[in-house]
Amino acid sequence: MAFNKEKEALRNMILTFRVSELQMLLGFAGRNQSGKKTELQDRSLELLQLNSTPVQKRIRELFQSSQETQQAAMIPGANALQYSAAYAQMLGLAGFTTQQQGIPQAGRANPYAAQQAQAQVAAYTAAYGTQPLQAKPNQTVSQPCNVKFKQLPFYDIHGELLKPTSLVTQGSSRFQEAQFQFLLSPEQATNIASNRDIRMGSKLDYLYQIQLRFCLLDPSAEQGDEFPPSICVQVNGKMCTLPNPIPTNKPNVEPKRPPRPVHITPLCKLTPTLNNIVSVKWAADYGKSWVVGIWLVEKLSSDQLLERLSSKGKRNSDFTRELIKKKLTDDEDGIATTNLKVTVSCPLGKMRMSKPCRPTTCDHLQCFDAALFLMMNEKKPTWTCPVCDSAAKYDDLMVDGYFEEVIKAPELPDEENEIILNQDGSWNPVPKDEEEERKRKEKEEEERKNAVVLDLSDDDEDYTPAPKPAADPDAPPAEDLPVLPPPPPAEIECIDIE
Repeated sequence: MAFNKEKEALRNMILTFRVSELQMLLGFAGRNQSGKKTELQDRSLELLQLNSTPVQKRIRELFQSSQETQQAAMIPGANALQYSAAYAQMLGLAGFTTQQQGIPQAGRANPYAAQQAQAQVAAYTAAYGTQPLQAKPNQTVSQPCNVKFKQLPFYDIHGELLKPTSLVTQGSSRFQEAQFQFLLSPEQATNIASNRDIRMGSKLDYLYQIQLRFCLLDPSAEQGDEFPPSICVQVNGKMCTLPNPIPTNKPNVEPKRPPRPVHITPLCKLTPTLNNIVSVKWAADYGKSWVVGIWLVEKLSSDQLLERLSSKGKRNSDFTRELIKKKLTDDEDGIATTNLKVTVSCPLGKMRMSKPCRPTTCDHLQCFDAALFLMMNEKKPTWTCPVCDSAAKYDDLMVDGYFEEVIKAPELPDEENEIILNQDGSWNPVPKDEEEERKRKEKEEEERKNAVVLDLSDDDEDYTPAPKPAADPDAPPAEDLPVLPPPPPAEIECIDIE
């Protein structure tokens, strides 16, 4: 029943579309956009049979945009006798204000306008209920949407200032604009103003921040940060600094900005009595829609995340021991492995690990240092495993109890960072003779690289330097010999070619 009602509402929306809106819908679905209006309507109504969520969403967006356009174009200078009460009701549901005294009763209205307005009201009510749209004339209509942003490990959310809201493209203009407002509560304003990092060497940064984020409009999964093309953001009339675009060598491709949240706290009014106005301008991208959201967050450090990781507990050493047994006894390829050499030095810093960890989603034995990994992601968040280059989310990290025991074991010398894992899950330090042989080979290889040999002979015979003449014992010392004047310069012969 509810499905049929929603389908009928979508049908009513399509019937209110103009030719340009029908063509936009058909282009979005990859259908033919040429023909008369009736043909375009028939093709658009056929799209409802697909039961496609993106198509239905696009229909709602186009309907929402058309209502804003009509309100901006018709109401300011219109004759009140041309509008019906049904149309006024639709405008009320859409959140637009009109002069009620200027709108006549339904009996004096145009019958066709009343019929069309009733269809629009039914479609809008079924699609959006009675929630008003916060829009102004000549601006893009925005609607809260059910899109979730990916959680950022270095930020704790303390409040939602602007729910994830869609940036709907309106009309055929390439450049779009939308405006939003949010107001801080007294507690939020106090937390931001009174909590600043004033430690020695810090940049007096806000510990509580107002964070602006953008992403694609896709409710099917959690979305990471992504900026719309040619974006420009102003907060309270001041230009907001965005991450610099990454250059690209691809022709006709606009450089993308790094996917990061935007810190807009210094541009905001930290008071509960004044609204903050955020203006967003961007370039429409065919087939893509965008979402914006604003949150109050608390910034965390890598030390705080390391403390949380340690308090979460560690992976039992028996789990890793069983994993070692499985890897060394797995003979699917017919190759038996009795032991395996691994290192307890971090692949990032090349030093012995203090907190060996690895993601639960990885199946390799090699660990990396948790403290160094978190520090690197604090500077440049990639969250990629340094061993296998797969995703390494913070929530998936766990300290490995087996390798932590190995690092703290007295059997492992301080200067030794390699161990041998045995088939039964135990481990041994690398034998001394083998370690010395390895160091000797490394030293020889280093000397071979640094050695420089120059061979200037023309043949393959061994070169024997000529013996120096024997010194004459009766000859006077070199300092007593007379100094001869330099030879006169050779005469220059000039030839007169005339």
